[in-house]
Amino acid sequence: MSGLSFSVFRKELKDHLRDRRSVLTSLMWPLIGPVVFMVMFNLLASWYRQDRPLALPVVGREHAPSLMAFLERYGAQLEAAPEDYESRIRAGSLDAVLVVPDDYAESYSAGRTAEVQLVVDSSRQSARQSVLRARRLLEAYAHMLGNQRLYARGVSPDLAIPVRVQEADLSTPERTAAGLLNMVPLFLVIAAFAGGMQVASDAMAGERERGSLEPLLLNPAPRRAVVTGKWLATVVMAVAAVLITLVGYMLVVRRVPLEDLGVKARFDAPAALGMAAAVLPLALAASAVQVWVSTYARSFKEAQTYLSLLMVVPMLPGMVLALSPLQPKMWMFAVPVLGQEVLAGEVMRGEPLGALPFLIAGASSILLTVLSLAVTARLLSQERIVFGRG
Repeated sequence: MSGLSFSVFRKELKDHLRDRRSVLTSLMWPLIGPVVFMVMFNLLASWYRQDRPLALPVVGREHAPSLMAFLERYGAQLEAAPEDYESRIRAGSLDAVLVVPDDYAESYSAGRTAEVQLVVDSSRQSARQSVLRARRLLEAYAHMLGNQRLYARGVSPDLAIPVRVQEADLSTPERTAAGLLNMVPLFLVIAAFAGGMQVASDAMAGERERGSLEPLLLNPAPRRAVVTGKWLATVVMAVAAVLITLVGYMLVVRRVPLEDLGVKARFDAPAALGMAAAVLPLALAASAVQVWVSTYARSFKEAQTYLSLLMVVPMLPGMVLALSPLQPKMWMFAVPVLGQEVLAGEVMRGEPLGALPFLIAGASSILLTVLSLAVTARLLSQERIVFGRG
């Protein structure tokens, strides 16, 4: 780093750190992901926790005493259903109600299929686990009765099951957790863009708006040295944002009861280092592109608008990978943003990657960085850019 680049870097970083509101805003973005993760998964865990009592209101309880005894034996807390149970289910104060019709005992005694009704609101996510547990208990009771009827007639229940499917799950805890925690790579990549956004906006568009860019460029120094110094200040904030996000997720994953969701996540130091190695090179490229884009803006506000639109870039591959996971190919690692998100996701899955994907992803980010800085340096030699005329 040349002396001028270091001076510009120190000046930009000092100016940014003086503005405490901008610093707090830059640091708030990295914390959004871990906070959202903690709130969402704590809420999901409270819904899916298996040791939570299953409260099941029943209409016509007296028509099926053996069914009621079975449900209570397996942990269901039965209670009388209110008259307005349908409206309460729609309002969300009840998860489900079991309705036993008057002719249940007659059908049961005659050996026919006795029907019961489970009244639910399928649009309510919070009731899904309670409904699933109630349905499983009813199906278990029906299966038990079916076997008993076959045994009573001298027929083995196995005759009704000509083929039994047994599933052999080869997934590891890391792979299972990665499917549930696929938002982590996305938020890390977003942090690489969001962390340096304020500095990049102010470094070019802000200086032009204040009228201090022209005196800076009058110094007998290469334009690339000025651009490098501003870029380095942006990189520092971007790297800090990625590291804060990573540490935040490490702390949150240890506190969120993922075991209640049937997930054993291992977010330890080696995994964190691997994800840092995957995403940190992108902070170099993201900062360079942001400085480049900010150079076109005539004002700080306009630069903020451009860079906010630029935030869509990391979100698109993240949404595609979350909704339709792709089989990783070597060419993907050479595409900035996509390569980092795929690479970070593979690290979370515990896949043995080797050094080549990291080198390819890092090289593509460095290439984009060099290209962006070179274009920005050339732009600063044009009057329309320096004075904001075009």
